[in-house]
Amino acid sequence: MTSLTPADLAKKAAADAAVAFVQDGMRLGLGTGSTAAFMVKRLGERVREEGLRVVGVPTSSRTADLARAEGIRVVTLDQAGWLDVTIDGADEFDPDLTLIKGGGGAHLQEKVVAAASDRMIVITDPGKRVARLGAFPLPVEALQFGLASTIRHIGAVLTDLGCADVRITRRMAGAVPFVSDEGNAILDLHMGTIADASVLSRSLNQIPGVVENGLFINMSDLVVIGHTDGRAELIEAEPGLAEQMRAVRPRQENPFADIVG
Repeated sequence: MTSLTPADLAKKAAADAAVAFVQDGMRLGLGTGSTAAFMVKRLGERVREEGLRVVGVPTSSRTADLARAEGIRVVTLDQAGWLDVTIDGADEFDPDLTLIKGGGGAHLQEKVVAAASDRMIVITDPGKRVARLGAFPLPVEALQFGLASTIRHIGAVLTDLGCADVRITRRMAGAVPFVSDEGNAILDLHMGTIADASVLSRSLNQIPGVVENGLFINMSDLVVIGHTDGRAELIEAEPGLAEQMRAVRPRQENPFADIVG
């Protein structure tokens, strides 16, 4: 077995602790990214070893491919209808459990899936914990049509909000522009700090051409921080939430009962 780096050990610890919340019969949102990949692999182990019956709604084609390879039944969000839990990573989180996501270019699907879930568990390592968001560039998904105009509008909005010296770059995949699963461009806003995430999020999403931004506000219920020694630290949005989540039961005994297609 390949040795894991210290960073990977922390990611795996977080993923393992999060998957322990999964119960038979659940419908799950499956996140995207390196930490989420550990989560999908651990979930696959439980499916194979315990006979765990779950269905997964992936947030990217990459996650869908991995989930199928792990033996997890994959369905669309429309087929699943509603989800018990989404488990996903984050690029940053602050004391209010507000997130920056989108380092993998999948924050649009990730946000749609998380919003269709009863709970969201965020899996991270200690380096993602910050006092104020913004050191990680904020991803913004935008239509390729009129992209230069959209960038100008974003710049004007940031100026109006008093965000000086923000650099806007287009996400690249090597020598070519990165394209999301929806065929859109990803812009990275190098903010430095974000003073008011709610105002910034609303302002960006009102710009024609902007599809979605990477700020996840009031969506995280539980953050699991993995450490290199295998420990997992839980940060709850409200006291006692972790125990409530362990006690909750899926809606149906048969997770496939009303899934069509």
